[in-house]
Order: sequence, then C-alpha cells, then structure tokens
Amino acid sequence: MSVEDRRAMIVHAVLPLLVEHGANITSSQIARAAGIGEGTVFRAFKDKDELFDACTAEALRPDHVLDAIAEIPADLPLEDRLVEAAEALGAHLERMGALMGALRASGRVKRRGSEDRKGGRRESMAAIRGAIVDLLAPEAERLRLPAEQLATLFLSLLSGGRRLAADVDAPSTRQVVDFFLRGAVEAG
Repeated sequence: MSVEDRRAMIVHAVLPLLVEHGANITSSQIARAAGIGEGTVFRAFKDKDELFDACTAEALRPDHVLDAIAEIPADLPLEDRLVEAAEALGAHLERMGALMGALRASGRVKRRGSEDRKGGRRESMAAIRGAIVDLLAPEAERLRLPAEQLATLFLSLLSGGRRLAADVDAPSTRQVVDFFLRGAVEAG
C-alpha cells in the first residue's frame, strides 16, 4: 500500500472516532480503529496534529456531496431533484459540524491556515453551486432568473435557515424547496 493510500485509510478509520470523542483519543485507539500498529500510524503522520488536520481536510472536502448530487436522475421532477440535493448538502454540513464541534469541545481550536481554509471554502461552495446549476439546467426555459443566481439563492436559503431556526420548528427540506420554487404568497 502506498503512503498516500495508507494515510487515506487511516483518516477514514479515524474520522468517526474523532466525531465521537474529539481530539482526546489515544494513539492506541487510533491504531485499533485503523487496524494497524501505532508505529504504522506515525510513519504515515508525524504526530496526532497532522492526522487531525488531515481528518479535518477530508471532512471539509465537498466530494461526497458533489457525487451524491451528480447521481440524482435528471428525469426526476425539479422539486424532487432539489430535495435530494438539499438532503445531501444537509448531511455534508451535519458531518462537518459534528467533527468541528467535537474537536472544539475537546479543546482543539486551530486557526493556522485560516486563509487556506477560506479559499478552500470558496472553491467548495463554487463547486456545489455548479452542481446545483446542473440540476437546474434542464428547466432553463422555465426559470425566472439565471441558473447561477438561482443556485446561489437556493444555497443561501438552505444554509441560512439552519442557523436561524434553532428556537423554532425548522421547516422540512421539502418545505424549503417548495418555498424556493413557489414563494411565500399564494398565486391568484
């Protein structure tokens, strides 16, 4: 197994452990989760900080949500396509939040490389927005605004609602999509 493959295998094994226990996991827990010896862990990563950084980078990557959105059948009605995309994005955000929350709760707050993370966040959001544009593309003739603008509005509605709905009954994903497609005022 190449060093990169071993690193990826360790990261995938350790991510759930980090979400559950935060940064307070031991080297032996890491090795057991990966099914390897402790020495092998530290031949792949110089220390736990480097491993945790790799886990964080993996959790922040949008690949899983992009793959899920790409697999949504284009022949589904637009509403169903958007609901599936919103659910995939919600799961991605939940995974990221769980990891970051567990790391923060266990005292691991890293600010190093924040500019790189911001650039990476912009790239991730641009890729996700592009995937939503692709979902909207078959409806181009019916859209009231350009697909790029609608994708931005859709993502804003989804991400903003999570933060604002903490003290009220949050709308369901289908309700958010219905509101996005039909607005707040009845036609007529």
